[in-house]
Amino acid sequence: MHEIITRRHPITLPPEASVQHACQEMRNHRIGAVLVTDPRGRLLGIFTGRDAICRMLAEGRDPHGTRLREVMTPDPECCAPQIRAIEALRLMRDGGFRHIPVVDGHRLVGIVSRGDFLSDEHARLEDESHLWERI
Repeated sequence: MHEIITRRHPITLPPEASVQHACQEMRNHRIGAVLVTDPRGRLLGIFTGRDAICRMLAEGRDPHGTRLREVMTPDPECCAPQIRAIEALRLMRDGGFRHIPVVDGHRLVGIVSRGDFLSDEHARLEDESHLWERI
């Protein structure tokens, strides 16, 4: 998974950033999530396109006046940089999310999304799921 992480640097924003700013960053960088961090770079939460729809648009909130800390997913599930790709995919599938921050201890290393993985890895996960369903 190391090669996936080193290809991209995560976009991070402070919890005081507006949702509008976060959505602009997501559009500009063509990404589906931003990581919310404190001044020391520690991960506080994640804000995704799904959050923008479910916690903003669906509730009629003002994206300019709403701060990330109000609508982010706090303390998201994370993975370590040394785990295998299939394990990261399992975490995302089991948790029902498409992005997972990668942390090494308390240091934010990156973020991976389902789309970052090769089709072989997705096929392997699907085969594994079908096997468990038959057992």
